[in-house]
Amino acid sequence: MAGPGTRVFISHLSGVAVFDPNGDQVGRVRDVVVSLRLGGRPPRVLGLVAEVVGRRRIFLPMTRVTSLESGQVLTTGVINMRRFEQRPSETLVLGELLDRTVTRVKTDEDVTVLDIAMVQTRLREWEISKVFVQVGRPGRLRKSRGETLTLDWKAVTGFALREEDQGAANLLATFDQLRPADLANVMHHLSAKRRAEVAAALDDERLADVLEELPEDDQVEIIGKLKDERAADVLEAMDPDDAADLLSELPGEEAERLLQLMEPDEAEPVRRLLTYEEDTAGGLMTTEPIVLEPDATVAEALARVRVSDHKPALAAQIFVCRPPNETPTGKYLGTVHFQRLLREPPYTLVGSLVDDDLDPLPPNTPLPLITSYLATYNMVAAPVVDEADHLLGAVTVDDVLDHLLPDDWREAALHGLDDEREVAGGR
Repeated sequence: MAGPGTRVFISHLSGVAVFDPNGDQVGRVRDVVVSLRLGGRPPRVLGLVAEVVGRRRIFLPMTRVTSLESGQVLTTGVINMRRFEQRPSETLVLGELLDRTVTRVKTDEDVTVLDIAMVQTRLREWEISKVFVQVGRPGRLRKSRGETLTLDWKAVTGFALREEDQGAANLLATFDQLRPADLANVMHHLSAKRRAEVAAALDDERLADVLEELPEDDQVEIIGKLKDERAADVLEAMDPDDAADLLSELPGEEAERLLQLMEPDEAEPVRRLLTYEEDTAGGLMTTEPIVLEPDATVAEALARVRVSDHKPALAAQIFVCRPPNETPTGKYLGTVHFQRLLREPPYTLVGSLVDDDLDPLPPNTPLPLITSYLATYNMVAAPVVDEADHLLGAVTVDDVLDHLLPDDWREAALHGLDDEREVAGGR
């Protein structure tokens, strides 16, 4: 993958081949999707528009892109083949920003955008960094001989979002840096109409993160106002256990319709979770713990733990199993805690470090026993294993807390945040 600081001019991506993890070509890049932000801040790159078989255009999130080098795009994971539909908060670089006349701040002269560059940040996200412009307004064929310059994004104006055309973009840009729980607080206190507008403008992963932090009533309201295909995309982006909790609040026919629209690989673990009672290990567990085979090394285990997508509770240990590595796995062998990994040489096999002294939890373990298990052994996550010793998932302490607290704890917490802010502000 291109490292932090690597600059890629977007026009050079046009027509570049896209390959899946197996090395098979699935399509070609046709555009880049960005989200414009206020205050002169560089736009965030959301993903690529790729054209696949039948000239269908699909959306490929940047989180699924592993490499932009050597004239090709490599992806990881399942590619969603649903047709791309541009949202109000999204802008297409090639389709909407190139050939656009903007103003150079330093000289107040008109310049025309010929190309735009994006760069990977230290947080492994992509954002727009440079604008390649030509002084003046080229003719119809863009063959004017005006001077060309490469400028910082902040060195030009004219890309700014316009209030009347913005929908929820102004609000989202203002709160772009909020944590999901804080954005959930904002959305909770909006009117239902405004909440739906904001949800429609958020990208799938951001909306999924926010939904997981909202009270159940808000979750049901928001998911019910999305188009079915969009709702299915958002459910895919949620943690399977959170998606299952949300679907369990919907009428049976509606939940099944959304499950049918989800990618089979994404829907299958959610369906499994829905078969368990809510307050049992099976109903509380996540189906995506960190799983490694016994011949993996400590170095490989630490690399998996470092992946930013893993929540802290899940990153505190790895579960060692025979293949397959996806839940339900092969035979569960035991757990290796993060602290133990730090004490061992990188080449050590994790199979030699397994802690198998503690019995895993059966999926029908009730909530009080799960709580006692975690507290007694000072654990933040516990393995859930079936009768055949297959790892089904892991119950984390944060999920247990969700079910120990009162049903309305999220709403109470959101109001509590407001009360603290009012006191701090002297109201």
